[in-house]
Amino acid sequence: MAVDRRQQVARAAWTVVLAASLVAVRTINERAAGSASLDGGAPDARFGFTLQESAAALGVDFVHQAPTFDSRLDHIMPQVAAMGAAVAVADFDRDGWQDFYVTSSGEGSRNRLYRNQGNDTFVDVADEVGLADVNREDVGVSMGAVWGDYDNDGWEDLLLYRYGRPELFRNEAGRRFVPVGEAAGLPAHVNAGTATWLDYDLDGRLDLFIAGYWPDSADLWRLDTTRIMPESFEYARNGGRNYLLRNRGDGRFEDVTDPMGVASNRWTLAVVAADISDDGYPDLFLANDYGVSELFLNRDGTGFEEVGERTGVGRSPKSGMNAALGDVFNDGRLAIYKTNISEPGQLVQGNDLWIPGDRAGGGLPEYQNLASSMGVDLGGWSWGAQFGDLNNDGALDIYQANGYVSSEELSSYWYDFGVIAVGHSAIIADAANWPAMKGRSLSGHQRSRVWLSDGVSRLSDVAAVVGVHDTFDGRAVALADLGNRGALDVLVANQRGPLLVYRNHVDPARHWIQFELEGTASNRSAIGAHVVVEWDGRRQAQVVTAASGFSAQNQRRLHYGLGDAADVERVVIRWPSGREQTIEHPAVDTIHRVSEPDGQ
Repeated sequence: MAVDRRQQVARAAWTVVLAASLVAVRTINERAAGSASLDGGAPDARFGFTLQESAAALGVDFVHQAPTFDSRLDHIMPQVAAMGAAVAVADFDRDGWQDFYVTSSGEGSRNRLYRNQGNDTFVDVADEVGLADVNREDVGVSMGAVWGDYDNDGWEDLLLYRYGRPELFRNEAGRRFVPVGEAAGLPAHVNAGTATWLDYDLDGRLDLFIAGYWPDSADLWRLDTTRIMPESFEYARNGGRNYLLRNRGDGRFEDVTDPMGVASNRWTLAVVAADISDDGYPDLFLANDYGVSELFLNRDGTGFEEVGERTGVGRSPKSGMNAALGDVFNDGRLAIYKTNISEPGQLVQGNDLWIPGDRAGGGLPEYQNLASSMGVDLGGWSWGAQFGDLNNDGALDIYQANGYVSSEELSSYWYDFGVIAVGHSAIIADAANWPAMKGRSLSGHQRSRVWLSDGVSRLSDVAAVVGVHDTFDGRAVALADLGNRGALDVLVANQRGPLLVYRNHVDPARHWIQFELEGTASNRSAIGAHVVVEWDGRRQAQVVTAASGFSAQNQRRLHYGLGDAADVERVVIRWPSGREQTIEHPAVDTIHRVSEPDGQ
């Protein structure tokens, strides 16, 4: 009966939250509709682009719902149930248009799969394809999802990670998704914070990495103990465990976490996989809450070595929430952008923009944090962020979401939060000792940042000028060219709030080029491919990734802005298999679909 009463209370609370959020999304969309039509957002003359919130006009009306855990956590429920709003982009039906999957986290709430109809409208097909009803106490609630073609049949499959049982959905020709996680050998229970696909051993099959947040032993709905919180705000090692699952090629995965050397129990919130050491094998960067970041260097597919402290990225304990890669200087080096917490007068950690420098022994770069000098350190309570050329000038910009818990606007939980943060580990680790929030905000009502690059050494926040004014509790950010127009649109998933879709209106005089890759000897999704575009004396490197940012996945298609350049000299593609392909003078303002060539 106690469980039934909790469920009734939870449902009533969701109804209130849902109604309030629907009013909020209607308000912001009505404001956008009153200022411009879907096609009427003229680019800002100073910066070359304008972002126009257009979810309602596109047919998108999703609002995230949060879970309700064990009643012994009621006093801090807004904090412990503060994640789960996620978005992942893929062309799941192979019709040439980018679709996206969004997650909710309330028990009984439904996820949505928005199919792009190619006419500036979307329709939710999650129910009909089997991806909607996935949030229940018996299996867990969604924290995020990531697309990848694990069986190399040409159709993007979906890994759904939860506080609970992770599920793998096999894509059957874009018509339906079949759950195969148990048969595939996925773990029975992971309180997952993040996950990604990568081919760590370069055998042409996508492997799976899942990182836990809460300890796996914690059933968040039926706690055995309230001692589930981090033991430290700086060096916590009592979080969830990592899983590296090798794709055997027969539909099953095997756990190789320990022999491969990636075991850890930190509180991981984001992961990105890419060849950081430039040896052809994908490495793993983990952004961890309550501690230092980790960088696992892949040693020729036979094992990983944690080198975070040696390279500099794992020396300073912070509250890592985001992991994204970008060639910010157009010199072929992939920087790592990790977000943290900054609250003036309370806690100023500053975000990290790690730029690789000279390589030390073993092919390891030494990283330097240039976030402050480049102007992207102070965002707020920072969550998801992505690199992307938003104005097609040839330099990568950053879109970042902020805000933790927005409640009473003039209230603050920061004093009590600071008191518990400096307590003894035995006190911190027990949720019963945490002060009640009592409806107060914790870094709430914060606005997003749109950091525009000058192409040299500085990024400046132009959010308010280009049309971004929302103050929801932002979580995931994903970039995708939803209209195949050569402009990166922005999707923002908000905790207990609406999914926002910012259509990007870019100066049409600025050129662009895009590449959609398909592997043959490499994994079919081409995850791990490295692509360098050279034009007008400039060059920019990008890599095909699965997960990027926080609880997000961008379109796999790579987008390059070219400014006023009407010609690209060459494109060099290094496929995960090691094959290298050069394309001379490809057409600009064009989406190029490239299949991996046969080997020699």
